[in-house]
Amino acid sequence: MRQNWQYWNRKATAALCILVIIGIIAALPIAANRWKIERSSKQVDIVFDYRDLVQVAAYKARPQQYIQDELVKMRTAGIGSMAIFETSLQELKWEGRLSIYGSDTISDLEGKPLNKDENFTYVLFNSKADEDALRPVIEETFKLWDIPVAPWSFKGSNGLVMQTPVEDAMLKAMQPDPLAVQMLHDAGFRIVPRLSDRVTYNAAEVDKLLDSYQEIGVTRILFDGNAVKGYGDNAEQKSLTLFADSLNKHGIGIATIENSKPQQGMNTLAYLTHYNVARLYSLPDKDAAGMKPIDIADRFQLAVKDRSIRMFYINAAPASNAAKSTITDPMENIYNSLQGEDGFLAKMDKLGFTAGPAEKFDYTSPSWQKPLKAIVALGAIAFITLLIQAFLPGVAIPVFLLGLIGSAGLYVVSKSIFEQGLALGAAISAPTLAVIWAIRRVRTHTVGSRRSIGGADDAAAARANGGILWIFPGITAGRRFLMAIAIFATTSLISLCGIPFVVGLLNNITYKLVLEQFRGVSMLHLVPIGLSALYLLLYTGDSVIGNLRRLLKMQITVLWVGAAAVLGVAAMYYLSRTGNEGSASSIELTFRNFLENTFGVRPRTKEFLLSHPLFFAGIFLALRYRAAWVLFIVGAMGQLSMVDTFAHIHTPLSISLIRDLLGLALGALIGLVLMGIWQVLEGAWKRWAPRKPAKTTLKSGA
Repeated sequence: MRQNWQYWNRKATAALCILVIIGIIAALPIAANRWKIERSSKQVDIVFDYRDLVQVAAYKARPQQYIQDELVKMRTAGIGSMAIFETSLQELKWEGRLSIYGSDTISDLEGKPLNKDENFTYVLFNSKADEDALRPVIEETFKLWDIPVAPWSFKGSNGLVMQTPVEDAMLKAMQPDPLAVQMLHDAGFRIVPRLSDRVTYNAAEVDKLLDSYQEIGVTRILFDGNAVKGYGDNAEQKSLTLFADSLNKHGIGIATIENSKPQQGMNTLAYLTHYNVARLYSLPDKDAAGMKPIDIADRFQLAVKDRSIRMFYINAAPASNAAKSTITDPMENIYNSLQGEDGFLAKMDKLGFTAGPAEKFDYTSPSWQKPLKAIVALGAIAFITLLIQAFLPGVAIPVFLLGLIGSAGLYVVSKSIFEQGLALGAAISAPTLAVIWAIRRVRTHTVGSRRSIGGADDAAAARANGGILWIFPGITAGRRFLMAIAIFATTSLISLCGIPFVVGLLNNITYKLVLEQFRGVSMLHLVPIGLSALYLLLYTGDSVIGNLRRLLKMQITVLWVGAAAVLGVAAMYYLSRTGNEGSASSIELTFRNFLENTFGVRPRTKEFLLSHPLFFAGIFLALRYRAAWVLFIVGAMGQLSMVDTFAHIHTPLSISLIRDLLGLALGALIGLVLMGIWQVLEGAWKRWAPRKPAKTTLKSGA
């Protein structure tokens, strides 16, 4: 009975390997479709915050002239769009459109006693054109807030009086200043309106507003605040659907801001607009003023190439300089970052991108993708089963069947969790199985199948060391070198087999636009390392039970506690550097820029400088020294990192592939250097190390 079960289990294991291969093949057309999608958006829009320009101008002696001069410079520098916020009385005052007074100030101006029971806001328009454009906007806004508005005039100038304090009136958001919008459009800028959800959604007014935007060529809008327009009234009015319908009718898309808290309703609106979404990077005003122009250009270049950013939003702010007794603005620094041989526009051109309105990715999901995804999912279940089988031999059949049943149930509950769960499982399984395979190969060539080799003297030495043979003689350095190449290459190839499952299962535009993120990345960074260490400790001796007993009987010393603490700190630091939230020092950033400029694509530092070299050299050493087996745990870090590179789905496939291959090539070269250094040191030790004096035997009669 047991022999029959083992027989069928071996057959099942072979079938699982075949399913994994079929899953990889099925993922290739899906990857090809994604490759095509990633090349469908090649225009980049540079947007400036017009409100910031107005604020900077407020500190100039001639603010209106300053604005006009800077607009000309912006067009020359390559800034093609202007972001226009929903305006306010404060902003209209900055622009010189009107003057604002409180009841106390009006009392002084009119020479009348102050009405103690009045705290109103008085507005005077500065010209007839300002009045014609702004009066309807102001009246409509305050009507929505049920605040009475009445005509008012002073010394021949027309205005309005609102029955609310100035502090409250300043907070009311109004439609973007129509005069500013028209002026910027006439100056040759594309308009990127920023709409908020601060007032009750009015479908007719929004449609009318989008009509006016369509007339001046608006193709994309941004949202201001923590929610998209229409989110607050969606439960009562279905306003998100109404807003999406209006956007689609006018051919206007939306934008999502990188590294910011997702705005409420964004995912729903993106879906309803058929993912007519562009990713935007916002340059903070401190960076616009304080960073070197070449560093800003490099940051923009990396965002376009590596993160699929198609819009750049530039902020600016005036700053006082006490040393120079002046107020400065960052405009010249911004222009320098865009122009010249090292400017962003030149870098963008080399990458094959052009300046223009951001286009959506031509996302298509052919009907053949669904059955192929099912095959990829089946392969992922098989991959996970093989991993469990490596630790629990003989369970392949029941585990695979349970995997099928559990996956079906998970698909019913949540398709997203189903896809992410299987992708994570395959991503963990591939590098872990790869390292386990490497451990087994080295073990086969050294200690064999749980037996000591090397003769009676070696066996006696092993018994003296608790049954462990620490040095394996008999394999020449040249043969170990060739075996290390073969094992390192095959291990890497097995790890790379996890990539098609991540690509095939997570091939959705929501991941590309970072509207949805691949969860469990921390597990991907830790679990393969932990499982590799577990396998090395428990599955490389005479028996798992024997190894476990030996571990449990080990005395815990202060040294062990200290080592555990160091490993814990290292693990926390390692996790802090993973994902998009990790921080880097200025020295590391400089080194990253050097790699980027040298190779065009920056390989991962932990791969080519740490894990791959130590793993490659470690295989070479492990074929002679058992202590070197610990380097397989370090090797797991680089193997999982190659798969994790493709978990950054917003990064184009071509970039991720080049990054992995560069890391392997550079890591292998550094590993060769380490091997050479070790051979030199080992040879020097054998030649010059002190030797024990040979024993002499006195002859009788001497």
